Amino acid sequence: MNKLLQTILLGLLTALFFSAFIYFEEYELTNKLINSLFGLIAIALFLYIPKKSVLIAGFFIGLFWFYWVGYSFKYQGVGYMESIVTVIFGLFYMLFFAPLAFSKQVYIRAFLLFLLSFFEPLGNNWMQIELLFVDSYFGVYKYQFIAILLALSLPSFLKDKLKYTPLLLLLVAFNYGYPPQNDAPLKIKLVQTHIKQEAKWKRESLLPTTSMIFKDIDKAIQEKVDIVLFPESVFPLYMNKNPVLINELLQKSDKITIVVGSLLREDDKSYNVTYMFTNGEYQIAKKVVLLPFGEYIPLPKFAQKIINDTFFHGASDFVHADKPTDFIIQGIKFRNAICYEATSSEIYSDDVNFVLASSNNAWFTPSIEPTLQKLLMKYYARKHGVTIYHSTNDKGTRIVR
Repeated sequence: MNKLLQTILLGLLTALFFSAFIYFEEYELTNKLINSLFGLIAIALFLYIPKKSVLIAGFFIGLFWFYWVGYSFKYQGVGYMESIVTVIFGLFYMLFFAPLAFSKQVYIRAFLLFLLSFFEPLGNNWMQIELLFVDSYFGVYKYQFIAILLALSLPSFLKDKLKYTPLLLLLVAFNYGYPPQNDAPLKIKLVQTHIKQEAKWKRESLLPTTSMIFKDIDKAIQEKVDIVLFPESVFPLYMNKNPVLINELLQKSDKITIVVGSLLREDDKSYNVTYMFTNGEYQIAKKVVLLPFGEYIPLPKFAQKIINDTFFHGASDFVHADKPTDFIIQGIKFRNAICYEATSSEIYSDDVNFVLASSNNAWFTPSIEPTLQKLLMKYYARKHGVTIYHSTNDKGTRIVR
């Protein structure tokens, strides 16, 4: 076989094993044994394949995991960027995994791969390497990942009399259970909307959207629900500039707690927020973890201006809050999370048992984005013993345990 072709095929094969669990979940084919084997094979290939194959693998992993990121650009009037962004993500993750190509030594690659599991380039934390094992017989904690790396790298220099050591290490990596998770002692209704992204922010869509929301609220009241949770920015407006709407929601809140996504304009700054209406009062939760290149540009100021002017019509970035917000509803504490936040470790700090999460996945569907988001939320829910109530626009509404 031609050496170049072999190099490409080894890289492609590594990327396929590394990404397979996402597509198994997307098509409801998830199997714990297969995920366990494919995860081990993917990590082993990264440790042993030729240097150039590492770069090929990184490029295809960037495509397989994040080909959908460019979809949102068509809603900014720069749809031609879609394919360009896809290639950029391929190159980006080729560079992400490139340190592994600096050495042929398996134990050095294992160490570098462990270090990469802590790295979040440009604020993108969706490349969690341990995610490969979230639906497998192995655990997702760091010590279990270390055990897997040791088990796969030791055969390269172990003597025969120690040949069973890797199997013992895999037993250390086995999933012996996660912290217990419980359902909140309240009846929670998750509303999934189906508002097309191209129509969401048009003026003519506002009245039908508002009418739909109040119908869902009235239906939840009839069903004697305690909390009704709506998706991110389900009200596509600056709600604090609309006192009539706030008053109507306050009136409804005497019968039910309403949690809705919207926007906030304050001191000439824009915030992505959640409003919680209950017992005739309301509370606002500002987003803490913003989406890189979606809500802010994680680059120096001069680069931010160029990108905002070129691709986002000069729109300024959103502003983030300093810390997460908790809603106390009937004596129960719920941590608020807006879309990208629900897949960020910051939300799960402190004492958190329940999370009310909201997303607008219409930016990226149809794609694997909602599935990858679900797997990431499952990853954090299992690590921290948290139950996540997730309401979305388009796809992905579910309780994550």
